[in-house]
Amino acid sequence: MSIYQELILDHYHSPHNSGVLQKYDADVSVANSSCGDKLRITLKVRQEKITDIAFTGEGCAISIAAASMLTDEVKGKDLEAVTGMTKDDVLKLLNIQLTPTRLRCALLPLEGISKAILSLKSTML
Repeated sequence: MSIYQELILDHYHSPHNSGVLQKYDADVSVANSSCGDKLRITLKVRQEKITDIAFTGEGCAISIAAASMLTDEVKGKDLEAVTGMTKDDVLKLLNIQLTPTRLRCALLPLEGISKAILSLKSTML
């Protein structure tokens, strides 16, 4: 097993930022209908920065590990920087080859975080 596969299993079995924030500014749920993965993401924002983020959900090792790694990555970042994140940023974090089906699993957390930021921006207008 490669070190990257071990890292993914580590994040799957002991995900970082697991749970629901008590006080949050955004709360979204996303699902991957093709495999059944589901995530709920809550985040807190202060002065255009993500100060805290948490997630709960059910899913495969790839989606849970990606959520764990991505929530670590975005904590403390400006909303604009996070909004600009792409598929390549997620793949760089995971550092493994993915099939198209597994790619959808890996991108589910980014979809949730993006939706949370969009919901925040719509309430700020």
